[in-house]
Amino acid sequence: MQPLHLIDAIGPFFRGHDVRTINWSKIPWHHLPKAGGSEAEAWWALVRADLTRFADQASAWGFNAVSLDDVTHLADHAWLEPELRARIARYREEFARCFEIFTTRGMQVHLTMDVMTYTPELQRRMVEDKREVNDYLAELLDGFFVSFPQVAGIIIRIGESDGKGVHDEFRSQLVIQKPAQARQLLCDLLPVCEKHARRLIFRTWTVGAYRIGDLMWHRRTFTSVFEGLESPALVISMKYGESDFFRYLPLNSNFFRTDVAKIVELQTRREYEGCGEYPSFTGWEYERYARELKHAKNVIGCMVWCQTGGWVPFRRIALIDPEAIWTDLNTFVTIRVMKDSMPVEDAVRAFAKERALGDAEALIELLRYSDEVIRELLYTEEFAQQKLFFRRVRIPPLLQVYWGNIFINHSIKKLLRYFVQEPEAALRSAARCMDRLEQMIALAPRAGVPVADLEYMRDTFRLLALAREYTFTEFTPEMETRLREAKRAYKAKYPKRGLRARYRIKTDFKPFWVKRRYLGWAIELLMRRRRGYRLIDRLLILHVLSMIYRIIAVRKPHWIPGFAKESAMGVDVVFR
Repeated sequence: MQPLHLIDAIGPFFRGHDVRTINWSKIPWHHLPKAGGSEAEAWWALVRADLTRFADQASAWGFNAVSLDDVTHLADHAWLEPELRARIARYREEFARCFEIFTTRGMQVHLTMDVMTYTPELQRRMVEDKREVNDYLAELLDGFFVSFPQVAGIIIRIGESDGKGVHDEFRSQLVIQKPAQARQLLCDLLPVCEKHARRLIFRTWTVGAYRIGDLMWHRRTFTSVFEGLESPALVISMKYGESDFFRYLPLNSNFFRTDVAKIVELQTRREYEGCGEYPSFTGWEYERYARELKHAKNVIGCMVWCQTGGWVPFRRIALIDPEAIWTDLNTFVTIRVMKDSMPVEDAVRAFAKERALGDAEALIELLRYSDEVIRELLYTEEFAQQKLFFRRVRIPPLLQVYWGNIFINHSIKKLLRYFVQEPEAALRSAARCMDRLEQMIALAPRAGVPVADLEYMRDTFRLLALAREYTFTEFTPEMETRLREAKRAYKAKYPKRGLRARYRIKTDFKPFWVKRRYLGWAIELLMRRRRGYRLIDRLLILHVLSMIYRIIAVRKPHWIPGFAKESAMGVDVVFR
């Protein structure tokens, strides 16, 4: 199978989407112009101009394929609402022009697709006619491929659906609940793709819902879905680790199972590490994965997410906005490492030369310091190194920062104090990282990179250093005062949105009601330190706990933090 080096290109479709927190999980279709006219024409012209610049840069760097959203909004069907069908007709015209931008530059177009996405009318008709999801999708794709011969393939997501921030007539739902259903979906859709000589890229990403929820890391689930499947159309797409795009994760061992073609998903606009607002360099991290993947089974390339992912106020658009230098740097180095096996330092030098930056050696030194600061201050290293599972998900190695939020509260303090046995080392690490940040600011002019981005990073990480001190020392009123004053100064210096938008600092110093002893018992009961399920997981955690959670959600909803209920799909999905 030919090498495949994919990059996502949805950034231009967010132009003018002026909200405090943007959901970058897919194109905000409700924001796109719904009618014609000069304003709509101007908006689409701007999108095409941005996509042209993006395509020129991506193809020059060596990407041969692109992903865009999505089949659902471009595939017409008689069961859809009339007004929506008229809008889809307009989308089809506009996207055909967008596709041409990439195909004329030798880049294959792939469209994302959730299984399954409904409108109210579509869902009603499917129930009324007792239509199976797989049958409907096979018919839909058959017609779609005829309408769009320039589309080379589809990218299917079955383990996550639209979050609570998606406001659209189309809403996706999780319908694949068991491994056998996922395999049957492939068996029903692959013949359609083979008939039209199109590629079906199947993502193993899941958020832990239902029995299929451990597909991305559980070897038996993985092999039960893919073992023995032989199709020239099928490509399995996996994130590099057993969780989301975090550090401290070993390479996913499923890359070494089955002979089906695979690609590795890598994120260069790091949604949990600042989204390109400051340097969160991935070069050395991805170089290690690339080295290991050389020994894996039938890995044919990578999928680079340079824009998709996260609910954040940050909005620099990769390969287009000059301010997106840190994401561009990550993206350039990633494709050089993954495609050409270029050493990281040589790739950084090549990027510095292409962008006419300053001293490349100063930039490499700055990036080494940045890598250290991210690993040791954004993350708490001793906690991040621990392997922890809850139900069907691997616990993220990052607790205190989530998308555009920094949490400084007593519950996080108690959790980290339970897991971290050497708090003094964590405090020394934070102090050293703050010194590194000052060194990075001093290096920035020589390296030819924005000093303001490094100052923003220092100001943000100063809050993290204060949070570290709060976590691993005895609480005093003076510490609370320092944190509140630092939060006020940070809010005064940085705006809510726009270039260098600030993080939300969520503080709560009220004592957590669970005593340390009982917290420890709960952790040992609910979490495990190995992948395999314990007997108690099978008897209690996977089943009974789901019922308990549903009772709590109805009778004691205030026990569940608002952030956990409202962000993305909501925490309840983990208990399905």
